[in-house]
Amino acid sequence: MLDSAEKYSGDRLGKYLKSASVSPNWLGKTAVFYYSATLGNLPVCYLVDADKGTRKPLYDPKLLANSLSKITGKETLAKDLSFYTLDIDPKNTNNFRFIYKGKRYEYQSPDNKLKEIEKEIVPKSLSQPNKIEYWKKLSPDSGWFVYGYRHNVYLQKSNEKEATQLTTDGEPYYSFVSSGNTTDDKKSSPMLYWFKNAKKLFALREDKRRVQEMTIINSLAKPRPQVSTYKFPMPGDKDVSQYELFVFDVASRKAQKLDIAKYPDQKIIMQSTITNGRTLLFGGSVNDPQCEVYFLRRNRTNDQMDLCRLDGETGKVTELITETTKPHFNDQLFNCRILNNGNDILWWSERTGYGQYYLYDRNGKLKNTITSGNFVSGEILSIDPAGRSMIFEGYGREKNTDPYYRMFYKVKFDGSGFTLLTPANAYHDINISKNQRYLIDTYSRIDQPAITVLRDMKGKQLMELGRDDASELLKMGWKIPEMIKVKAADGVTDLYGVVYKPFNMDSTKKYPIISNVYPGPQEDYIPKKFTIDDNYNQSLAQMGFIVINVGYRGSSPLRGLAFHTFGYGNLRDYALADDKYVIEQLAAKRAYIDLNRVGIYGHSGGGFMTATAMLTHPEFYKVAVAASGNYDSNIYTQWWGETYHGVWLKKDGFESNIPVTSALAGNLKGRLFLITGDVDKNVHPANTFRLADALIKKNKRFDMMVLPGKDHGLGDKYFINLIRYYFMENLLGVKSNDIDIVSHN
Repeated sequence: MLDSAEKYSGDRLGKYLKSASVSPNWLGKTAVFYYSATLGNLPVCYLVDADKGTRKPLYDPKLLANSLSKITGKETLAKDLSFYTLDIDPKNTNNFRFIYKGKRYEYQSPDNKLKEIEKEIVPKSLSQPNKIEYWKKLSPDSGWFVYGYRHNVYLQKSNEKEATQLTTDGEPYYSFVSSGNTTDDKKSSPMLYWFKNAKKLFALREDKRRVQEMTIINSLAKPRPQVSTYKFPMPGDKDVSQYELFVFDVASRKAQKLDIAKYPDQKIIMQSTITNGRTLLFGGSVNDPQCEVYFLRRNRTNDQMDLCRLDGETGKVTELITETTKPHFNDQLFNCRILNNGNDILWWSERTGYGQYYLYDRNGKLKNTITSGNFVSGEILSIDPAGRSMIFEGYGREKNTDPYYRMFYKVKFDGSGFTLLTPANAYHDINISKNQRYLIDTYSRIDQPAITVLRDMKGKQLMELGRDDASELLKMGWKIPEMIKVKAADGVTDLYGVVYKPFNMDSTKKYPIISNVYPGPQEDYIPKKFTIDDNYNQSLAQMGFIVINVGYRGSSPLRGLAFHTFGYGNLRDYALADDKYVIEQLAAKRAYIDLNRVGIYGHSGGGFMTATAMLTHPEFYKVAVAASGNYDSNIYTQWWGETYHGVWLKKDGFESNIPVTSALAGNLKGRLFLITGDVDKNVHPANTFRLADALIKKNKRFDMMVLPGKDHGLGDKYFINLIRYYFMENLLGVKSNDIDIVSHN
């Protein structure tokens, strides 16, 4: 059984999938690019001219190899000529330069002429330009610089030796420097930013001094175990990060602390601006003497947000846009872009129930809706401020298409010209030419290996560039998993997932079923691209299991406000009913699924869902492996619990009380295996230990493994084989006498 799992693992089978992936290198803003591929079985670089619709090899690998052999006096094999970077003249693409084994060459492909290029001798005065120390932040006119020292900020004229100390109250966790948690005697880069007029600077300072700490012990540290302590705000904490915004005046050498307070325990997030194609970090004007900075101000309950503008000259803060979204904002997809000197503001909102983009003017007045409909507009990939258009990802717009498939669209700021750029029914990744006229589209599905094509900006396919070949993989006995659409426990909502089966399955027999779970809410990790052994589910199935991986209500930010907030106020239990109902649906239509042998496993959020499901439905789930789970989300990170379960403002501060898995410990009937790393700073091992303590107090027998020196990422072979052994022995009933946990051949 373990032999079958290892034989069909992605680690073993990866070499049988012949990839034809395309990593384009565009030649400036032309329509020409090159990419590495194969010609026959030999590596080569192809040159594509999108305007002309042509593609050709840049060189003959055998001829180039022979030429290299003659120059170097050593045999060069064509199969070894793999170039990742070529220097190509866009005006004469027949000639190019490359580096091979540390030496530079120039090649004229039509004539097969190769010559070595002597190393250029650069005058000493040019070869060693004035180096700017990393800790200096120069003003735009280079007349001044600021630097940090012991958490404070100093201002110095570039042609003078004396500096002026601008702040005096900096300290660890309340610092103006980038290394704000430690103190040393070295100058460091300050968290200050210049306005373009070089007369003012601004800084956002985070105060974490009163945030409480968490501690782990690294037992494997040498020569003795070491303690690591770090700030870790938790849901409902009285003391969380506070934020202060300052403007510094060069002439007066003084700092002005601005009044930006509106919400208790608010969060401040600085915003970049895009002007004339340039992205300016956090802000800055392009027209003196105007100095502007934009920032988001969000309340602690994460349901109110403002976009504000700071006038650096006057210190005035203007609230431009205020948005309320109940029960909370979509942390993963919310987006705001400041364009064209602040005259255009792109703002993402779920005010209709689906995330869409809106255009505002510099005064915060709504000009028009950019995108609309019962689908989700996602991340913006490219913006053309001059052409007043953008390219963005979208989910769920196309009929008869999996709503999780990422599609790309182009639209103008006024909402016109809405165009689907990637029409294939699949999950897409794109690369856009620098002149914004073409895109390279790579798409695949669970049942379709990747295909890469060249398209124009109307979505028309111009040329196929590559196609992954899975024929050898299929000859090895590998089979495509099954994509499924089932109903949620409400009987209405469509859920999507994957079923993995043994390749030698006999449909007349009964097989145990295992659910690999992760409830989100920020991501569900259900594979959509072609993959050989995602999450090791395919190889696990080969031991004699049916393995499923399904996205539940509340598990993803990609399907609209109602879907992604389904679990709000019910963070422990919201996904359980769907998982159980999905398994029952599948078993009702597939006689080979044995409902008397149901397993479940997961990691992190999947770990806490696994243990909670096992203890909520002990008559249903018989075997569970729960790894690194946040079984007590009250001691997990603040943003997770407060955003996805809720935090409420009371008389004496904020309050959050999330139900814990340990409260269900007395329900355990089946076999439960808890796994954690002992230096996990993400989900502290105390989560596992508290659940273990509750099980012990209820006199429950369970299994537990603490992996020394492991943080939150446990996914090595030892961990994977622990899961395989546990299901084999407890769900299949096949006992193993092996002492060594090894990868079988």
